[in-house]
Order: sequence, then structure tokens, then C-alpha cells
Amino acid sequence: MKRTFQPNNRKKSKKHGFFARKESNILKSRRKKGRKVLCK
Repeated sequence: MKRTFQPNNRKKSKKHGFFARKESNILKSRRKKGRKVLCK
């Protein structure tokens, strides 16, 4: 049986990366809140 986590850097960054977050309002809200780290 295959494990559930099959690491794939491209898929990871497409889903959770900076540009993925830029597309939505996540970064905007984090900037507004004054977060030191916007995203990993």
C-alpha cells in the first residue's frame, strides 16, 4: 500500500507557495494584520 504523503515540490508550491497565496487575499490580510512573516 502506498503512503499518503508523496512529496512533490512543484505541487507543494503551486498549492501552498507564495504565488498561490498572492492569488487570494491571504497575503493582504496578513499584511494588514502586520505579520512579521507573510508566508514560508
